[in-house]
Amino acid sequence: MSILEIKGLAKSFGSLSVLKNVNLTVEEGEVISIIGASGCGKSVFLRCINLLEKPNAGSIFIDGEEITAKNADIDAVRRKMGMVFQKFHLFSHLNVMDNLCLAPTHLLKTERKQAEKEAAELLERVGLLQKANAFPKTLSGGQAQRIAICRALMMKPKLLLLDEPTSALDPTMVGEVLAVIRMLAKQKLTMLIVTHEMKFAEEASTRALFFADNGIYEEGAPADIFNNPKREKTVAFIRQHKFFAYEIKNREDFDLLHLMGGIIAFAEKYAIDDKRKYNLQQIAEELIYEFFKYSYDNKPIVDVTLDIAYEAETDKISVVIKSGGAKYDPFEAKNNADMEHIGVVIVKKIAKKYDYTYENDTNVVLAEL
Repeated sequence: MSILEIKGLAKSFGSLSVLKNVNLTVEEGEVISIIGASGCGKSVFLRCINLLEKPNAGSIFIDGEEITAKNADIDAVRRKMGMVFQKFHLFSHLNVMDNLCLAPTHLLKTERKQAEKEAAELLERVGLLQKANAFPKTLSGGQAQRIAICRALMMKPKLLLLDEPTSALDPTMVGEVLAVIRMLAKQKLTMLIVTHEMKFAEEASTRALFFADNGIYEEGAPADIFNNPKREKTVAFIRQHKFFAYEIKNREDFDLLHLMGGIIAFAEKYAIDDKRKYNLQQIAEELIYEFFKYSYDNKPIVDVTLDIAYEAETDKISVVIKSGGAKYDPFEAKNNADMEHIGVVIVKKIAKKYDYTYENDTNVVLAEL
């Protein structure tokens, strides 16, 4: 039996038609990313599924139960779904533990002690057990969103709906939330995710839906949607989001000139100006060699990846460098004279924003141009 089945869904606001005759079937364990331009109906579609927006027509079945039926117990069906919003919506007057335990103790009649045990397990999985007694106002945006995800999971949903879960976050916090969603995907939790994180959608999804013209304009495997879209509007949208990736497994075989040439080709292909092209090269070179030296103690076998994402619509360039090896924060490092490393000084001067995190035994540096 399908987890979600939608037949003939339609939604209008007055004379404005947003969704028209949308049909979709979602099987257990699928991770479906929903992409498209702003205002195309992605979030409305997600909110219609749990009736936060009431459809004008169509039927929606959740785990075999029709939530749109006239006599449906809407609250009971909703309990099979979790919802994560853009703005977190944590209860500000409750601490983290109380936020997580409120719904299961009241709706599922879970004993408070058991709810706290389950909440602690979830918090530990997302690296926030130490925040159990903290109040929402003390949390960063990334921490608050991870807590919001945990709160949804406390109800043990069959289906998790995530409405642009990173859009309200500073770019430096996006990675920590996406890491949690990737973890859930590996655990085969069924998810529908409205997202503007194109690389994440390509890598973490089992299926991608592109929304345009009042509904699902094109759908397919992420590799097909992002690398070989068939329809005109999908092609135009995907061309606005371009990526460059480079992987290094053995530093002795690392060819810096080959990497620099790849960055030049990428920049020229998408009309990135010479200054930012040069800045991309500098960031890549300086940080890669920092990790070579300080994460791997000059060992030949390494695990370093470079990802560059360019969004034509916003003209934003993001650089993500990941390194295994020992934990090493280049932005806090000092030499014997208690001075910052010159290469890192260059990166700080070049980048509009930069950040370091350590997650899943991996060093992650984000720089934005």
